[in-house]
Formats: sequence, C-alpha cells, structure tokens
Amino acid sequence: MKRTIDIERVDHIGVRVRDLERALEFYAILGFGLHAKAANDAVAIVRNAKEVELNLVYNANAGDDAKNILMDVPEKYPGYTHVALRVASIKATIEALNANRVRITQGPVAFGRDGHVSVFVRDPDMNVVELRGRSEDLSSLDGVAPYVPQN
Repeated sequence: MKRTIDIERVDHIGVRVRDLERALEFYAILGFGLHAKAANDAVAIVRNAKEVELNLVYNANAGDDAKNILMDVPEKYPGYTHVALRVASIKATIEALNANRVRITQGPVAFGRDGHVSVFVRDPDMNVVELRGRSEDLSSLDGVAPYVPQN
C-alpha cells in the first residue's frame, strides 16, 4: 500500500488578480483585510476574523477582463474553478451582497437533500467564489432552486 499524506486543513488559497486595490475592496466585503504584503513577490495576504487566509497574487496580465478561462469559454481547461467559503448565515450573506451591490451570478441553490444553500459571486477578475451556508432555517428564504449543473 502506498503511503498517504496527512492533510490537516487548507492553509490558504491563492487567487490571481489584475489590480490589488480593486481586489482588496471586493474581498473586504467578504470580511477579509490586508494582513501583509510579500517583500519579494506580487502577493498580498488577506485574512478574516476566523483566520481564513487568501493570497491575492496581483500579477495577472493576460486574458479577457470579462471572462474566466476556466468557466466562461467552451473549451474546458484543467484548473481550480472556484473557492467555496462557509458562511455563518446564507440569509445574512445575501443581504450583505445586495447592500454592497455585489451581483449574485448563481443562486441561491440547494445541493442535494442536506439543505446546504449556496450563492455564487465573481470577484472583479471574474474568479468564482461560492458562499455556502449550512445548518440554518431557510424556510423564509425565497428563490432557492435545486442545483442543476451548468457544465
């Protein structure tokens, strides 16, 4: 039997962006603040109050500003398609997104029988962020549709 690696948790997630200030404004809505900038690389470390960490790699210089090459083109390239972040309340999340005029690109959608509900948004560089709530009474949440893969 092959030996396996004991992964304890996700340490951080790297997200490539074009404009650091624009990205910082967006991720601040999700509760992230600048923790540090690398002295020798185009990397800004942002964290939220729960110590979830993203590395904003601010050296993107190619591609269509209006498309995500992994999600929005007919040819399917390998790569990470999105990050899913657990939220305390999907209802409060939707309210905050609306208050900040962040467009929900998909959702709210329910996945399977477990009742988990997600909304999807795009950052200014079209990177997909899934915001997922769990264990919440959603009986008063309108417009929840079952998830249907869009391929």
